[in-house]
Amino acid sequence: MKNLVFYILMLLVFGVLMYVIIKMGNHSDPYFFSRVIHSDYKTILTQGFSIFTHGLQENLHTQIAMLLLQMIAILFIARLMGWLFVKMKQPSVIGEMVAGILLGPSVLAKLLPEVSAFLFSPESLDNITILSQIGLILYMFVIGMELDISEIRKKFNETLLISHTGIIVPFLCGALVAYWTYPRFASGTTPFVSYALFIGISMSITAFPVLARIIQEKGLIKSHLGVLSLASAANGDISAWCLMAVVIAIAQSGTFFGSIYTILFALLFLLVMFFVIRPFINIIGNLYKNKEVVTKTIVAFMLLILIMSAFVTEVLGVHVLFGAFMAGVIMPANFKFRKILTEKVEDLSLSIFLPLFFVSTGLKTEIGLIGSMGEWMVCLAIIGFAVVGKVFGTAFAARVTGESWKNCWSLGVLMNTRGLMELIILTIGYEMKILPPTIFVMLVLMTLATTVMTGPLLNFIDYCYPTTKKTLSRGGRSEKCRLLLSFGRASSGQVLLKVADQLFSKGDKPVEFTALHLTLGTELNPIYTEEFEEGSFGPIKETARQLRVEVRTRYDVTNDISREIMNIVNDEQYDFLLVGGGISMSALPEDIKAVKHREQYYDKYFSKIGLPQSWLYPGGLLKDKTHFFMDSVDASIGIFINRSFEKGDRVLVILEKSRDLFLLGYAINLIRSNQAVVCLRELNNGIANDEAAVREIRGILDVHPTISFISGKQLSVELFEKNNLMLVSYDTWLSCFDQEKERLQQIPSTLIIQHKLLNV
Repeated sequence: MKNLVFYILMLLVFGVLMYVIIKMGNHSDPYFFSRVIHSDYKTILTQGFSIFTHGLQENLHTQIAMLLLQMIAILFIARLMGWLFVKMKQPSVIGEMVAGILLGPSVLAKLLPEVSAFLFSPESLDNITILSQIGLILYMFVIGMELDISEIRKKFNETLLISHTGIIVPFLCGALVAYWTYPRFASGTTPFVSYALFIGISMSITAFPVLARIIQEKGLIKSHLGVLSLASAANGDISAWCLMAVVIAIAQSGTFFGSIYTILFALLFLLVMFFVIRPFINIIGNLYKNKEVVTKTIVAFMLLILIMSAFVTEVLGVHVLFGAFMAGVIMPANFKFRKILTEKVEDLSLSIFLPLFFVSTGLKTEIGLIGSMGEWMVCLAIIGFAVVGKVFGTAFAARVTGESWKNCWSLGVLMNTRGLMELIILTIGYEMKILPPTIFVMLVLMTLATTVMTGPLLNFIDYCYPTTKKTLSRGGRSEKCRLLLSFGRASSGQVLLKVADQLFSKGDKPVEFTALHLTLGTELNPIYTEEFEEGSFGPIKETARQLRVEVRTRYDVTNDISREIMNIVNDEQYDFLLVGGGISMSALPEDIKAVKHREQYYDKYFSKIGLPQSWLYPGGLLKDKTHFFMDSVDASIGIFINRSFEKGDRVLVILEKSRDLFLLGYAINLIRSNQAVVCLRELNNGIANDEAAVREIRGILDVHPTISFISGKQLSVELFEKNNLMLVSYDTWLSCFDQEKERLQQIPSTLIIQHKLLNV
């Protein structure tokens, strides 16, 4: 109270003193009285608003305001298009590339010329260009760090022929395209040698980051094909960027002999980077390999190496991005150190700076420059040469090394992915005035086309070379009951394993447990997946050791978790899917608080506009989460609601109708496993009127004396408190529990089961 009184008195004294000072100052202002005396309040307010609006217009046109407005528009459109393309099973980077074209002269300037002129006026683009260049430097640094030199060395013999053939053949195709198109599009504007070299290198590149994420999305990251393609792409990337440095040196000097000194000094630069700087920073990487000791000084030192490397290559004339890429390649070999450094750099470069580059590229891409049918045929021919050179060149080399035809074609298609790396090279060629605008547009379209076709072509190859799978018929052919435990939080996996072990381990068939954890978003850098996998499965593996059961683990990255779970269950023919009820049904204090806050938010804002309460209500959320599984999964499904579950030895089984009698089999398994005491609770006399159901229950009661049967209409709190596990069918849950908030808060740990009479 003393502090509050002092605070109020301080504000009052401050206000009075400021009033006195301002009043005294106004008397000495010769303009004050003339403005006030000769103006009424209406005029003063009108003039004030006019001054305010004029200030808004001036402030809007300042450099920083325009830059921020441009960034808002760019980031919004880029993320929106990225999301749309992910929904279309395409890499998000394609959507961001398309976003750049949409905001450029090809679309926005045609549809809304005034908006385009205001938002991207020529005098305001310098800032975007500079920021995009900084973003590219950081991005190329990250790409270099993603390349694992030790892995490339292990696969060097296998990948050298594949990667270099995949560069040489399309490079030759690019030279032929240059010879064919030069007289019509580039004659008189650029030397043929520079033009041919840039067309060749643009046909040769592979986008390693996009390729890595496609392989990850396809679940090939640990397969022979995935490892071979990543190693080949990494090997090819290093070779292609070294070749790119030579091409730039020749293009700037005009002849090969004029570029000799540039190439020699570039080689000296590489020798210093690999044999002087790399051994030194490897020592740092081995000493500083966890977040606790990686200080700002260490990060600043590594970024200083990046900036110095980029500066040297820019001065030498082999481009700033080559230096940034090599700085990433020579970073400490210690995986943990690279991952920490990648985390600090990648998000900013990918989320903020790269979309600026896409738009700066899109502003140079005017599709209208391809004006005639003949020019469109040239564009299609360029795409054809690019695809044939890359796919057939890589596939032929892979076949020579002994790969199967399926792997050969798959490798060719994967290496045909060009993505962002191609745009970078095209932008360099355009800014050096080597690539004419029309050819630049054609090559941008080639970049989009070759990246978009990767997924469909891989699916087509799978169709042409089907993999024979061992299939298990439902209904009893398998000797094991196969269970899939799907969870998000690592602690949830532990609980689900305890439930599954107690529910199935003493059943009629041996059980095979598989733990599944999925990470949402295929944009995830593969460098993080090992850490996520280890963190997700560590607790469940420890629980498995305690329970003395064997658990297989499976980790995947996906853009649609529910559909991925469905595909795994159906394609691999699991018998039972067990998942958690999620945060909405959690008993953890922080989760309960979050749910209550959500309900209050609904009551305050959304109830007035008629938004369905089930959108924010816990029971409704549970139904929304599982409805897809219930309709589409060809297996029995269990949804577990955790109320501090440890052991199911006092079990409440809810029976509303005879359809629920399948729950008795699960209850008997719990008796075998935990010597459980089971209470069968009938609701609404749904069983009593069914003679066959009554006979079945009586037969079970005679065999298992620990099972009791009671009938009634109400479920009391005392009944819930006496039991630590409740079994209920999904249909009964919907009719008796789903919309009753009080009952949901009182229930014990609950397993909601949709039984499909399969191999359980």
